Amino acid sequence: MLNCAIAEGMSRNDFMDLPTSIDEAEHLQVIPAEEFLELHEILDNQLGPGFGVRVGQQMIIEDYGVLGLSWRTCSKVGEIFERSERYFKLLSNTFVWQIKEEGNVSHVLLNREAHRRGMELSTEASLSATVVVLQAMSEKDIYPIQVSFKHNPPNDLTSFNAAFKCPILFNQLHYSISYKTSDLNLRTAKADASINSYLLQQVDENTKGIKIPGNKFVRDVESLIKDSLPTGIPGIQEISDLLAMSNRTLTRRLSEAGVTYRDLIKKTQEHLAKDMLRDNSHSIGEIAFLTGFSEQSAFNRAFKKWTNQTPSEFRKNS
Repeated sequence: MLNCAIAEGMSRNDFMDLPTSIDEAEHLQVIPAEEFLELHEILDNQLGPGFGVRVGQQMIIEDYGVLGLSWRTCSKVGEIFERSERYFKLLSNTFVWQIKEEGNVSHVLLNREAHRRGMELSTEASLSATVVVLQAMSEKDIYPIQVSFKHNPPNDLTSFNAAFKCPILFNQLHYSISYKTSDLNLRTAKADASINSYLLQQVDENTKGIKIPGNKFVRDVESLIKDSLPTGIPGIQEISDLLAMSNRTLTRRLSEAGVTYRDLIKKTQEHLAKDMLRDNSHSIGEIAFLTGFSEQSAFNRAFKKWTNQTPSEFRKNS
């Protein structure tokens, strides 16, 4: 927000008297929510309507930390909302994404109460950033077909029109952004490349008789499971669909390699958890999210069963 304000003509000196100065902010991972919302209000007054929307347009996936890391491994564009909902449950009960499908349209509702103007402006930024992130994930120019806000419209919609390129409604019952369901079901650019690689291997098997070695096949399935875990533990049908094979064929191929699907899930979770606990980059709550658990307590119990140590003990001993 501060960098965007400076790019629009303000100076660093304008922010030295903030409760958290610009120099301090550069070295912090979090600031108090009320300071964040107040800054939205200050900058909206200073730089005019749509500042929050313009901030959202500057966001990149790396700005979202562990959540952005999980987005990069989504198989479908719309999966980011499922991952966001799971992640925010670890942090707060005030920020929930919900998808409602109506025919060929998916309405993505942001269930959030705007207790002050800064929250309204923050929501404008969130929905604006959604457009940018979905385009980055798909590497396609997909745009919403409608955006709705609960609050009153500003007196200038220039920034809104430039960001959303669709009808924009105000004084609505919900905050929401609506897309064609087909756009949310698009493969992400990363998934498209990796899935194509798996499918080409199958073509070689079927047409050239080149058998994929069992250990290579297991590694491929393990990679797909790892990518899926931030959305929750994937069912065998989900992985089978990605590999364009039946559940029975997947089960048989794993059995030939000496493993079961259930064992592979646990093995993948354990290896991923241990790797992340060793490098200290993520909190235990974040690791629980990235390994498919809905609650940190469930992750703690599972990890203790795997290793006879709690995650904290394992991290300390590592």
